[in-house]
Amino acid sequence: MYEFSGKLKVTALVLMVIGALGIGFGFFDGAGKTIDDAKDVIEHHEAEKARKAEEALLNPQYGRQNSKVDRVQETEAHTDSHEAHVATDDSHHAEHVLNQLHNRPWAALYVALFFTFMIALTIFAFYAMQIAASAGWSVVLFRVMEAFSANLLTMGILLFVFLVASAMGMNHIFPWMHADGDAIIEGKNWWLNIPGWLIRSAVYIGMFIFFRYIIRKKSLQQDHADDYTAHKKGFKYTILFLAFFMLAESALSWDWIMSLDPHWFSSLFGWYIFATSIVSAITVLALITMYLKTKGYLEFVNDSHLHDLGKYMFGFSIFWAYLWFAQYMLIWYSNMPEETVYFVQRIEQYKFLFFFMVALNLAFPLLILMDSDWKRRFPFMIITGIVLLIGHYIDVFVMIMPSTVGASWNFGIPEIGAILFFVGLFIYVGFNSLTKQPLLAKGNPYLEESKHFHYYNLD
Repeated sequence: MYEFSGKLKVTALVLMVIGALGIGFGFFDGAGKTIDDAKDVIEHHEAEKARKAEEALLNPQYGRQNSKVDRVQETEAHTDSHEAHVATDDSHHAEHVLNQLHNRPWAALYVALFFTFMIALTIFAFYAMQIAASAGWSVVLFRVMEAFSANLLTMGILLFVFLVASAMGMNHIFPWMHADGDAIIEGKNWWLNIPGWLIRSAVYIGMFIFFRYIIRKKSLQQDHADDYTAHKKGFKYTILFLAFFMLAESALSWDWIMSLDPHWFSSLFGWYIFATSIVSAITVLALITMYLKTKGYLEFVNDSHLHDLGKYMFGFSIFWAYLWFAQYMLIWYSNMPEETVYFVQRIEQYKFLFFFMVALNLAFPLLILMDSDWKRRFPFMIITGIVLLIGHYIDVFVMIMPSTVGASWNFGIPEIGAILFFVGLFIYVGFNSLTKQPLLAKGNPYLEESKHFHYYNLD
């Protein structure tokens, strides 16, 4: 049995307390913003645009860039999907910027909450994939996967509360909720309407929690069974869950992320959300496994198990990079304003983060995890894991912030507070759940194969 150490428990609680204070400060500071603050922001942005325009005129390559500028001008009308319904007069524009300033603590909360919820969900999806594939190597990690997927309940409830608050008009995170007279958004009203959106969200979260409960229940029953009836029933529920997950994950990516830019669409966005989530989930699983090994637990986990986790981290990092490039390249090449709007805003206002996260999420694992030997060395795996989690947090940050706060973004106390709170909560719920059952799924039919798993190319 695992014992939740007092030091780790205190660390998790301290993170939550510090994070809660940061979140509270963010809401307090945001509530104090006035229309004058919004006008100051507008003046600053206009001065910055004028400075860049002057620099462009002085650039000797300006003449060669005219054709690009002409194409971008057509796109600039769409640069912010929030601004499609904003009147052109200064007072309405200032009101819109004020809404963005008020959105900041909500957006910071949403980034961290969505990021941790998707990690918990995808850990469980990865666990389900192992069961459905009758994989033998991963059985010694099943209890870890089951324990940290317990965050589905906690994060799911908090996420639904956040979505209800948004539907009640407590923020302006989702622009389609406040887009009266927008013909494009009205054309999507059959899908993007508040009752249907909330019902779908409740179904996603509720079904995920139900499947996690029933599949884990069958796994625990198998530990005390004389036959494999419980395992077979759990297998059937797993197949049903994966079928539901494939559909729901795509739909929730439209509802919760792509609808932040309701004028924009991408046919592979669901896959992209899945890719960034599963890299993060497997990375978290690897870091937890290494931590438990250093504390003397998981004695049956060997270098080959860690090596396989490293291979999944590497493989899904390449998969993520493929989807990122495919989406970006096709939209860039076609140069259609209704599609390029998404990337134009992010490159103009979030340029460093947008390209920096590509380096973190592709170049770093490519250089480190390519080597077979390094995938079983704790220092290399820990460093790579931390870098990947930072990179994919930035990925989610860049998905959400441009649509909710626009050019008024920053990374300060609200953002740090939100991520600290949810990391602390994730740690506390996961490790507390780990104490409830033995660390080995002793009734699983593939347990012996997993105990003696050895990758042939390792010494």
